[in-house]
Amino acid sequence: MPQPAADLVATGHPETSAAAAGALRQGGTAFDAALAAGFAASVVEPMFTSLGGGGFLLARSAAGREVLYDFFVDTPGRELPAAERETHFLPMTVNFPASQQVFNIGRGAVAVPGTLRGLLHVHERLGSLPLAEIVAPAARLARQGVVLNAHQAYVQELLLPILTLTEAGRAIYTPEGRGLREGERLVNRDLADFLDALPRDRGRDFYEGSLAQRISAEMHNGQGLLGAADLAAYRVEEREPLAFRYRGWRILTNPPPSTGGALVARALSRLEDRDLTRCAWGSAEHLVALAEVMEEVERLRWRPATGGTTHVSVCDAAGNAASLSLSNGEGAGCVAPGTGIMLNNMLGEDDLHPQGFHASPPGRRVASMMSPAIVVKDGGPVLVAGSGGSKRIRSAMLQVISGVLDFELGVRQALEAPRLHWDGELLQLEPGFEQASVEALRSRWPLNRWPERNLYFGGVHAVTRSADSGSAAGDPRRSGHALVVRR
Repeated sequence: MPQPAADLVATGHPETSAAAAGALRQGGTAFDAALAAGFAASVVEPMFTSLGGGGFLLARSAAGREVLYDFFVDTPGRELPAAERETHFLPMTVNFPASQQVFNIGRGAVAVPGTLRGLLHVHERLGSLPLAEIVAPAARLARQGVVLNAHQAYVQELLLPILTLTEAGRAIYTPEGRGLREGERLVNRDLADFLDALPRDRGRDFYEGSLAQRISAEMHNGQGLLGAADLAAYRVEEREPLAFRYRGWRILTNPPPSTGGALVARALSRLEDRDLTRCAWGSAEHLVALAEVMEEVERLRWRPATGGTTHVSVCDAAGNAASLSLSNGEGAGCVAPGTGIMLNNMLGEDDLHPQGFHASPPGRRVASMMSPAIVVKDGGPVLVAGSGGSKRIRSAMLQVISGVLDFELGVRQALEAPRLHWDGELLQLEPGFEQASVEALRSRWPLNRWPERNLYFGGVHAVTRSADSGSAAGDPRRSGHALVVRR
């Protein structure tokens, strides 16, 4: 078992973990590590995140200071009359092995990006290492390229029509006229140059300078809403985390206006009403309780969600904890001119806009299902976790948190356990449950049984710490990775 003095890292990719570990070995904190991982993820996990997307960082210092940094996307259109704020985008269907989901892409789907300004803002508030050291691993990876693993090649194939929508995207993702395959190297030299300049520029050109003007011109020429005034007005919000109790633990997560954290809290509060001490994990009684909770929460939610998302969990030896969730949706297919940065498609996600597309005024922070979380007991963090997975985030987080806290599963065991998700019509079910438990579910709900474990069911990356040990694990559904770092 790792010693409690070690630093713990869980991310979506080995190079993302390595960037975090490098920051820790240079004397940085969990916050430096999360920032380095966030920049690296934008290079090595481009199908899930981008500096042109949005996200949240939940921070808890060793001294007990707790802050949620909200840098999710805003609605654009400040430069356009209300009559001209109609979005124009293209529908695209993603085919999972046992389900489909339709996304909208194109310039009209681009919301005001927050990730770049968010990471820079957190560095100003919490960073102890120079920004040049924080972004160096990401810049190196963008210039030298990252070798695609099997999971990345699979996701890129799913999203290839998006990635290659424009000439700039084709230059990055199909440099030889076809999609990159497992074992081939993805290079993004424009992004490398952008990252190299970032310590001097600190994002001013992207949000307020000539680059902002170029982005605005390209967006408006393509019937998009994003303009220079939207970029200049964007601000990171510092919020008090949503805090609640669950069976003696104190849990911190994402507060309003996003609703993902509230739905996770609601699900856990409903689960707390049930006595799980008399049932085994995966038993019929356990799975029925989970399905009942999911069905109830599904009725309460108003359908906020995000698509492609990644997560970083870090807990350092001093007791600082960072839970960072980042998303680019599926990407709009549009690259910010000369930067290699794929812009988000959050305006085209119908689940993010329950009142209808372009119904919100410009400058409104869009709600999200992302739910970075930190579980605290006896004054210190015991679990740091978060997930990608669109509408499945809340069910993935419910099952992992309950697995660790209620059933004392190890973090890897909790992540690798099969999952279920109620989608409002069907109970989606991964393989691996006992047949008797499956039949108990079938007697109550219509089932859709999946032939394999899949990224559809989320991607929880988590670390746990106790008085005498600590562990970290990345979700195998999204080729997650974890490190125990000794300085």
